[in-house]
Amino acid sequence: MTYLAKPKIHHPSLPVNALGFTRRDYEGAVSTLCAGCGHDSISAAIIQALYELAIAPHRVAKLSGIGCSSKTPTYFLGNSHGFNSVHGRMPSVLTGAALANRDLVYLGVSGDGDSASIGLGQFAHVLRRGVDMVYVVENNGVYGLTKGQFSATADKGSRSKRGATNADEAIDLAMLALTLGATFVARGFSGDKGQLVPLVKAAVAHKGAAFIDVVSPCVAFNNHAGSTKSYDYVREHNESVNRLDFMPVREPIAADPPQGGVEDVMLHDGGTIRLRKLAADYDPRDKLNALSYLESRRAAGEVVTGLLYVAPASRDLHDALATTRTPLNALADADLVPGQRALDAFNASLR
Repeated sequence: MTYLAKPKIHHPSLPVNALGFTRRDYEGAVSTLCAGCGHDSISAAIIQALYELAIAPHRVAKLSGIGCSSKTPTYFLGNSHGFNSVHGRMPSVLTGAALANRDLVYLGVSGDGDSASIGLGQFAHVLRRGVDMVYVVENNGVYGLTKGQFSATADKGSRSKRGATNADEAIDLAMLALTLGATFVARGFSGDKGQLVPLVKAAVAHKGAAFIDVVSPCVAFNNHAGSTKSYDYVREHNESVNRLDFMPVREPIAADPPQGGVEDVMLHDGGTIRLRKLAADYDPRDKLNALSYLESRRAAGEVVTGLLYVAPASRDLHDALATTRTPLNALADADLVPGQRALDAFNASLR
């Protein structure tokens, strides 16, 4: 007998999306994480975002590595494709899957240990290559699965639950993603679902490498006074650069907002992120400004959240390699084995 299975029967009048799916159709197993874990809030945001985007669950491939964060794909999209890889190696597995079949939506879920430590090299290369994916890091600043040691993203000077002080500089994954070439970079907070849901929706619609660093407090080891990744600290020091909404393509709607009040950033597919700017001089299309802003706010002890950078005319790995649009498992023998003449012509082109 299991206590983790959810009942399959639900109320017949639950609201449905454009595909006829209910929100329940995007859920997974019952979470076994600690009660109050920020990771469960991120799972809820992913569920809500994909439900609202009306993407069929079977069109999503979710991949993860090792850690508390990498357990979370079990708790959403139970009817999607899934692969739990080894520690820090999720990006390479996802890259191979994406090259084999570009028809799926690829969602990589990782943690600060999985991506900023053992997997840092893979994190770097999947972003600089522009793999068409949504890369979510559930960032709590500790190795929660191994009982609370500082991770590489723990801020210098922050204290552990046992009172130790971190003496090492922190790796800022959002800043690193900007320098590596990610064409969509954002930071969210697991305690702010209103901001996180549109960020996930926009990242899914974006073509190319979309990265979201989500501060996600660990209630067991890193939610105390002295931690810079606790619920209280982030709420008190949060600097949101924009107010967000996401609108998929529909018939044109006329609007006449006040001058300087609203800015629309067009994505590759015609979708729009509507930004209500808090700072008049912040432009999410300016990479240099994004880097400078992140560093200045970090020096001021603030946690910046929101859409930090987006490149509207982005490209991905398929564009760079000119890959076939047909999934490899759907290619015929004649496509896969074109013969000696085709091989000779290809070899000649390399001489």
